[in-house]
Amino acid sequence: MDEQASGRSFLTNHARVLLAIARDTAARLRDLAAACRITERTVQGVMVDLEEGGYLSRERHGRRTRYALHLGGTLRHPAKAHLPVSGLLELIAFPDGEREGAVHPGSPSA
Repeated sequence: MDEQASGRSFLTNHARVLLAIARDTAARLRDLAAACRITERTVQGVMVDLEEGGYLSRERHGRRTRYALHLGGTLRHPAKAHLPVSGLLELIAFPDGEREGAVHPGSPSA
């Protein structure tokens, strides 16, 4: 049974948005929404949460926004608080180690 048919997912919207941004730090809100299969309004709320949590920051470049990920922290859940956020990205966003054009967890924007 697939995720859509069951209505369940192993990843939260927050994780999906973070992963989508890691793949493209210049993605538009509508692109993130499409990639995550959620509404733009939901993405907007998730972005606020991620920014307030210190996982990302935004910077305007003309009419576009670029995102910088801050992956030095750990996951929030008490049972997983020892695991780095960068590990989640390595495992899920780039399972084959291929990150061309994306954020590298050890890079300055990470």
